[in-house]
Amino acid sequence: MDKVYESPPSAKPEQNGDYVALRSHTHPPFSIFTSTLLFCAECVAAGVVAAGYSYTEDTVWMALTIVFMLVPSVMVQLALTFIHRDLGRDRPFILLMHLLQLGPLIRCIEALMVYSQMGREEEPYVSISRKKRLRRWGEAEEEEREVGHSLRRLATHRNAFKRTAVMQAFLGSTPQLTLQLYVSVLERYIPPARAVLMAMTLASTTYGALVLNVLAIQIKYDDYKVQLKVPAFLCIILWRSLEIATRVTVLVLFCSALKVWVTVVVLANLIILFLLPWIRFWRSGTSLPENVEKNFSWFGTLTVLGTMTLLYSAINMFCWSAVQLNLTERDLIDQAQNWGRLGLHYTFRLAENAVLIILWYFYKEDGFEYFCSPLLVVQLLVGYATAIAFMLLFYQYFHPCRSLFRHNVSDYLMCVCCRNPIGKETIV
Repeated sequence: MDKVYESPPSAKPEQNGDYVALRSHTHPPFSIFTSTLLFCAECVAAGVVAAGYSYTEDTVWMALTIVFMLVPSVMVQLALTFIHRDLGRDRPFILLMHLLQLGPLIRCIEALMVYSQMGREEEPYVSISRKKRLRRWGEAEEEEREVGHSLRRLATHRNAFKRTAVMQAFLGSTPQLTLQLYVSVLERYIPPARAVLMAMTLASTTYGALVLNVLAIQIKYDDYKVQLKVPAFLCIILWRSLEIATRVTVLVLFCSALKVWVTVVVLANLIILFLLPWIRFWRSGTSLPENVEKNFSWFGTLTVLGTMTLLYSAINMFCWSAVQLNLTERDLIDQAQNWGRLGLHYTFRLAENAVLIILWYFYKEDGFEYFCSPLLVVQLLVGYATAIAFMLLFYQYFHPCRSLFRHNVSDYLMCVCCRNPIGKETIV
C-alpha cells in the first residue's frame, strides 16, 4: 500500500507549538498500478481460458468463466464512475473507456499524469491534515501537512482503486478461482492457461484482503499516520493467501463429493453472515442511517445497505473481513475491532473446514485413489492453522500500532490457558 503523505529526505520540519509542519509529498501510486495490472492480467487470462473452453465445446464452463469476468468488471466501471462523479461532467472519452471496460486503465494513466505533474508548480493548499506519528514505544508526535489540489486528486484515485480492488477480489476473482479449481478437480488436469488464471485470481483475492487489512487499521487509528513495513506486508500476504487457498480447496473438494450438500453449506454461510449485522442493528433500536447518499430514498438506502451486507457476507465466507460492518455507526464501519469476534470466526472456520474435508474423505469418488487422501486432509488443515499462526504473528509483532494495544496476543493466550480473564477490554 502507498504512504499518502511523506516528507522528502531533504525536507526540514518546522516546529509550530505542539505540532511539526511538513511539506506535502507523496510516493508513486504503486497501489493504483498494482490494481490495474491485476485487473488487466485476470481479464486477459480469463479470455484465453474461455476461448479454450469454446474450442473444446465446454459451453457451461465457458459461460461461467465469461460471467465471472464481466460482472466484476462492470461493477468496477460503475464504482469508478460514481466515485469520480463523471456523469455530471463533460468527459465523453472517459465514459467511452468505461463502456469499453477499460476504465481502470485510463484511470491509472490519469493518476500517473497527476503524480508526474506534482511539484512542478507551487499550488495553494486546500486543506491541512494533522496526523500523529509513533516515534517510540507508545510516544506520538503530531505532524501538520498541507494538502494541495494534486495531492487531493491523487488521494481520490487511491481511495477509488482500494474499493475496486475489494470488489474485483470477492465478486470476481474468488468465484473464478473456485470455478477453475472445480473444473481441474473434475478433469484431473490443469492446462497452463488455466493455471495462470488461477494464479492471477489468487493474487487478486490476496491483494483485496490485504487492502481490507490496511483499511481496517487506517479506520481504527484515524488520528495516526499508519505505515506498514515489509515484514508486515509479507506476514499479511502469507496469512491471507494460505487462508483463502485452503478455504477454496476445501469447498471445491467437498463439492466434488457431495454436490447437493455444498449448496446447503454455502447458503447457510451467506444467510447467517448476511443476517448478523441486521440482528445487531435491530437489537440496537436505532433507525436507518441517513448519510449514505443525500438523494437516496428510504428504499434506495435499504438497497445500498443490503448490497453492502451481501458483499460483507461473501467476503467472510472465504476469509476474515478485517473491516467490520456496523449499520448503527454513521460511517457504517465498526471502528472497534473485537478480538473475541475474530477468535470465534477462526475457531468456527477451522472446525467447519475439518468437518467438510473429513466428509470428502469418506465420500470421495474413485478417481482420487491415485492421491494420498489422508495426507491431503492433513495438509489442508495444517495450511489453515498456519494461516492463523501468521495472523497471530502479525498482531503480536508486526502491527504498526501494536504499541497502542491494551493487551496483545500473548496476553490473551496466557489468560485463556490460565483461565484468568483480563477483563472486557478488547485487544485493540
